[in-house]
This record gives sequence, structure tokens and C-alpha cells, in this order.
Amino acid sequence: MNEEIEFILDTAKEGMNNAIEHLVKELRTIRAGKATPAMLSNVMVDYYGSQTPLSQVANVSTPDARTISIQPWEKNMLQEIEKAIQIANLGFNPMNNGDVIMINVPPLTEERRKGLAKQAKAEAEHAKVGVRNARKDANNDIKKTDASDDMKKIAEADVQKLTDNYIKDIDDKFAVKEVEIMKV
Repeated sequence: MNEEIEFILDTAKEGMNNAIEHLVKELRTIRAGKATPAMLSNVMVDYYGSQTPLSQVANVSTPDARTISIQPWEKNMLQEIEKAIQIANLGFNPMNNGDVIMINVPPLTEERRKGLAKQAKAEAEHAKVGVRNARKDANNDIKKTDASDDMKKIAEADVQKLTDNYIKDIDDKFAVKEVEIMKV
């Protein structure tokens, strides 16, 4: 295979990997029953005028399956962190005891579980669109090369195999997350 087509295949693979990485990151933020620090990964705190991720201004831990503990590195950040959690609209009610912010994670209702499963499915579909876009771009680039028609067909078949593998990977990751979400 010529170098131009190799480069196109590598670029397609990179685009598909990015779609998978994004999916994994998004699925991590969807809560599934037990408390995890990742639930607060999107919370941004106003730290002296700049929006900073919560993990950079406090230690976030889970002492048990239903509690998230947030220990700020500076005590004067307690109110800012509490406000940021409420603004993030995650459905949590932070409790500030003067030293630490505690969040009790309520058990999920059946309706909420279904909603989270639907959200996970939407993220999986979004990742599939990313993979398919990478395939489309690669196929368009292959058609523009000056390689022989046979070589173009082989390259397009390789791109399709890559696409099928990545779509299967997305389906597998979604299935695992769905089971995790629906488990009571």
C-alpha cells in the first residue's frame, strides 16, 4: 500500500480513537448507582476570577458508596465550591460543615435509571457519528489519491473494517454502562 493511503488510514484511526475516548469520558460522568468522584468532573469553580475544575481546588473522594466528600485546599473556597455544585445542576444537595462539603447521593429511581440509560445511548450514538464521519473523510481522501482502482478498493475495505470494529467497541461500552446503570 502506498504511503498516502497509509497516512489516510492512520488519520481515520486517529479520528475514530478520538470518538471512543470522548465516549469513555462522557460515560464516566453518567452516574450509575454508587458515588464516584467522576460525577463532579464537569464542575467548574470560580477560583479567584477564573473557572477552574473542582479537582484542582479540592480533594474529591468517596468514603462510601452513597457519599462524596470534598475537602478544599483553602477553607475560604467552601462557599464557591458549594455554589459551583449547585450551578452544575447535577441534582445534588451539598452540605457544608465548615471543613468539608458532603454530598449524599440518593439511590436512583427506576425512571431516573431509564433516563440515564437513554443519555448513555445518546452519547454512544454521538460517538458512532464521529466514527462514521472519520470513515467518510477517509473514503473521500482515498478517492482523491492517484492510486490504482484496486488499491483504492482495498483501502476502502480496510476503512470499513476499522469502522465496523470501532462501532462494535462503542456498542460494547454502551452495553456495559447500561447494565451498570440499570443494576439496582
